[in-house]
Amino acid sequence: DKMNTVTFPGLGLTLHLNRVAFSIGDFHVYWYGIIIAFGFFLGVSFCCANAKKFGMKPDDILDLILFVAPGGIIGARLYYIIFNHTLYLNASGKLDLKACLSIHKGGLAIYGGIIVGILITWAVAHHKKIPFPAMLDLCVFGLFLGQIAGRWGNFMNVEAYGSPTTLPWRMGIEAAGQYIEVHPTFLYESVWNLIGFCLLAWLLNRGIRSFDGMYFLLYVAWYGLGRGFIEGLRTDSLYFFSTGIRTSQLLAFVSCAIAMLLLIWKLRTHPDPNNLYVNRKQTENNMKEET
Repeated sequence: DKMNTVTFPGLGLTLHLNRVAFSIGDFHVYWYGIIIAFGFFLGVSFCCANAKKFGMKPDDILDLILFVAPGGIIGARLYYIIFNHTLYLNASGKLDLKACLSIHKGGLAIYGGIIVGILITWAVAHHKKIPFPAMLDLCVFGLFLGQIAGRWGNFMNVEAYGSPTTLPWRMGIEAAGQYIEVHPTFLYESVWNLIGFCLLAWLLNRGIRSFDGMYFLLYVAWYGLGRGFIEGLRTDSLYFFSTGIRTSQLLAFVSCAIAMLLLIWKLRTHPDPNNLYVNRKQTENNMKEET
């Protein structure tokens, strides 16, 4: 069914959502894909516009995106399938390749995309002789923007919602033929990421960055903290194989703790901002001009 009715009874809102944006013959273009693409566009645009502040060029970001965009989607899909593989088995118990490839129906786990994206970023940074932590500091802005937009793709698919609640902003949906009112966890995560993005943008605009990798650690800590709590409200969590442990919640809290410890340890060493890649590159350019 491509139509869904979503209500916000506490706010007096009723929305009729069509998952399909438009069709060309029998080919359907889904809002989920459009919103994900829009998130990519926002992220790439911001990173290109601010590349110079990190000692990079817009071309460096465009080259990176050529690999990160498809790689991130593949990683997000693989992560989801690995920890939710029973959904993708056919009648004979074998993996259904067609179902695995049907990403327009949803089923992307952001952590899978982040993990593969980081690995690809390392490879590109190494090839371009750009410090890996410096490139990560710029890329997290794109990640934040992609996630802020991407959660609205979940909204259009009526997925990534939470457990029942009576809070004023509760969301009413049809699930398994039954009307329920739940936490709009897609909204919680989108807003949490928006706040995180604004905080990092505030630091960037004021030139507050002590070492390469600082923004990346702040991103991991911020996102992990919020995702850990929000994941605990969701009803569609991926579990760590046969355990009762929510995979993304465990990963979120562990990564948050590690990032915080690394951030505190690094700041206690009083790093010299002159060692930032952008400042070292500027010094090199000034010396070349003088000679």
